[in-house]
Amino acid sequence: MAHHRSALKRIRQTEKRRLQNRYYKKTARTAIKNLRGLKAKSEAETFLPKVVSMIDRLAKRGSIHRNKAANLKSGLMKFVNGLS
Repeated sequence: MAHHRSALKRIRQTEKRRLQNRYYKKTARTAIKNLRGLKAKSEAETFLPKVVSMIDRLAKRGSIHRNKAANLKSGLMKFVNGLS
């Protein structure tokens, strides 16, 4: 157990950030899954910018690597463009 006030505060902050990061990552994964499940191109095109924005925010925060973010966005773009 931590003995210093600063260490106790660090524990509180870390736990809070961990829960926030989990929430944002899970929300983005669900949005990606929902986007891949869409069949209509018009719906997918309107939903795509929101998902790309979520992915960019995760990469900016460091929750996911920037190359992973680029690969996800690229795959989603190909998927949406391939819809008819």
